[in-house]
Amino acid sequence: MRSIETARLSPYVAALNGLNEDKRLRCLKPRVGIDFASNDYLALGSDPRIKKAVIAALEAGTPVGAGGSRLLRGNCEEHEGLETEAAQFFGAEAALFFGGGYIANFALLTTLPQRGDLLVLDSLVHASIHEGARAGRAECRIHAHNDPQSVEDAIRDWRTKGGAGRVWIVAESLYSMDGDFAPLEELVATADRQDAFLIVDEAHATGAYGHQGRGLTAPYDRRENLIVVHTCGKALGAAGALVTASGILRDFMVNRCRPFIFATAPSPLMAVAVREALLVLQKEPERQRRLAKLVSFAHREITSLGLRTPSTSQIVPYIVGDNAHAMRLASALQARGFDIRGIRPPTVPAGTARLRISLTLNVGEADVRAMLDALVEVTRGSF
Repeated sequence: MRSIETARLSPYVAALNGLNEDKRLRCLKPRVGIDFASNDYLALGSDPRIKKAVIAALEAGTPVGAGGSRLLRGNCEEHEGLETEAAQFFGAEAALFFGGGYIANFALLTTLPQRGDLLVLDSLVHASIHEGARAGRAECRIHAHNDPQSVEDAIRDWRTKGGAGRVWIVAESLYSMDGDFAPLEELVATADRQDAFLIVDEAHATGAYGHQGRGLTAPYDRRENLIVVHTCGKALGAAGALVTASGILRDFMVNRCRPFIFATAPSPLMAVAVREALLVLQKEPERQRRLAKLVSFAHREITSLGLRTPSTSQIVPYIVGDNAHAMRLASALQARGFDIRGIRPPTVPAGTARLRISLTLNVGEADVRAMLDALVEVTRGSF
């Protein structure tokens, strides 16, 4: 019997061995050392105000679990209260709360674009967007990263070949692995010119950028052709994701979006946490200013040390190239007390394995300086 079981598992063993040989085998590791790995940019993950709000909700009778989908008994006043306030906060007509950013992106792209439509994706958008595009009905084209002309070229080529449906342009406002910003003004103009919808994933910008943390799409709010995903598990310190859009598109998703219809609703307690996080953003703008100051300090230090990074944001990639080398550097920094993780393909393009250094309010300037000194030390060592 054992040999039969081994035979059943052999393809998976071979795949794992292949990943190991390529230095791409992943494993789960605990939190260790000073936080340079999380996306808790405003340090709201352990904020006492959010804890207090959740405890108060529990004591008032808010259930831990929703107990069903939103269209059954799982629709709670906490969900609806969050969605109402979030729509107002982000300057949208309506909002819809999902369990996470991955499922929100997947839900959007498998629901709104229809057969005969065209999806135009930036080459570096998140895996959830690529997966949603593959599972959806629309034709898909990938364009060069942060290149608005490449978007126009893809649309023109599609239409020349007979494409006649709606165009959906998809981008991240701040890219999670390179730390660079999308040319949103140009993308908005392209969407208007092409009578297209623009979907923007604000995962790493919500809370950190824009007036009161409303994100980089804030100057374009209340546009009928703009759909935005605001992840709640990063700078907002909670979990889930809010999709902001027109009321018509929200209603369409409630009626046609399978990941929404057939999933148990997010915990009402998480809706409470996110709602409180939005209040913190409004009442404590100094958090955003402190993060901006820390980011400026870090990039000045990076320049002075002769290090190079393509980023100007709180996401600081240190490109290494070789998979094994990147992981050795990460281990060396972890041994020195800094929680920095190595990132390898397919999360990033082949040959661009890197250290992903994340700047959050969980650290101060002294921590940043010490981490960069350690980075210089280990990169100049015998690795």
